[in-house]
Amino acid sequence: MDWLSKFPALSHLSVADHDLLLRESKIIKAPADTVIFGPGQKPDNLLMVLNGTVRVQHLSEKGREIVLYRVKGGQSCVLTTSCLLAHEEYSASGVTETEVEAVAIPRKLFDRLLEQSSEFRQFVFHAYSRRISDLFLMVEEVAFQRMDVRVAQKLLELAGGEPDIDITHQQLSAELGTAREVISRQLAEFQRREWIRQTRGHISLLDNAALHRLAHQ
Repeated sequence: MDWLSKFPALSHLSVADHDLLLRESKIIKAPADTVIFGPGQKPDNLLMVLNGTVRVQHLSEKGREIVLYRVKGGQSCVLTTSCLLAHEEYSASGVTETEVEAVAIPRKLFDRLLEQSSEFRQFVFHAYSRRISDLFLMVEEVAFQRMDVRVAQKLLELAGGEPDIDITHQQLSAELGTAREVISRQLAEFQRREWIRQTRGHISLLDNAALHRLAHQ
């Protein structure tokens, strides 16, 4: 399987490096809701997702969870990259949200290509820098943006143009890195304004226009 077509940034690899990646990498599959890495573990491979979604999340000492980012088809996991480069253990968990098909590039091959291939190095560090920028934006949102604005933005993002979302208050609090009680209060206010309707584990968006206006403040 020539999976490299999923990663256009690797299209300029030399023929030798291209064949080396195909020969020595492995295709792996995992069902939904599988923990594929976690704190205290050291990565043996660089993970590059072909199909599906992996959610990378961090759990604080007080038990509060925050979703850091998601790895989707055509993307690599920046936390795995960081741990491979620094020879460190994971500080967060990776959980499959759907059935996932991914490529596992062994550490030895990762180190070898990083040393000998400028194209592979560029791919790795470009993906790394782009994700770090995303994480800084998330930190800025958590620290400085109003919670009502963030909740409106997240509801619209998760809905993806559909009228309904299957999500609990706890899951939404993890998405936004805040306490469940904060989310519950904010959703209650949105419901009072008749912007949404809530049932257990489900949210219906009733007034997208109002949510959009708030989200873009």
